[in-house]
Amino acid sequence: MSVSVYLIKKIGQDDENIIRALEMLLIDRRQEFRELSEVLLRTPKSNVQLVNSEQFILNFCLDVNEAFKTWSGEMDLLIDSPQRALVILRQLSRDKTKMNQLVHLLNLSYTLAEEFKEIYKRLK
Repeated sequence: MSVSVYLIKKIGQDDENIIRALEMLLIDRRQEFRELSEVLLRTPKSNVQLVNSEQFILNFCLDVNEAFKTWSGEMDLLIDSPQRALVILRQLSRDKTKMNQLVHLLNLSYTLAEEFKEIYKRLK
């Protein structure tokens, strides 16, 4: 798997471990990545698959995870917190008719980010 880790790399993280952690996560969670990909990357005009879509989805999941820390009061509000929250909610709720559908995708995103962080931590 050729991975551009610049999307998901944080200060102090090792490229090799990021790649390994993502590959390990994809073994058990490929279907969840596919489900989020259909929501986030689907365009009505194109059926083209985004290169490195798994990294894009993981990056989005990490954003949801970080935003939840703000929503829950674990972190202070940042200047762009309201805008980030709105973007996340609008991306996930597109074409949804029930709040349960949105909550499912939020939970899925949060869980994938937590699992990635745990796998990464174990690889260190």
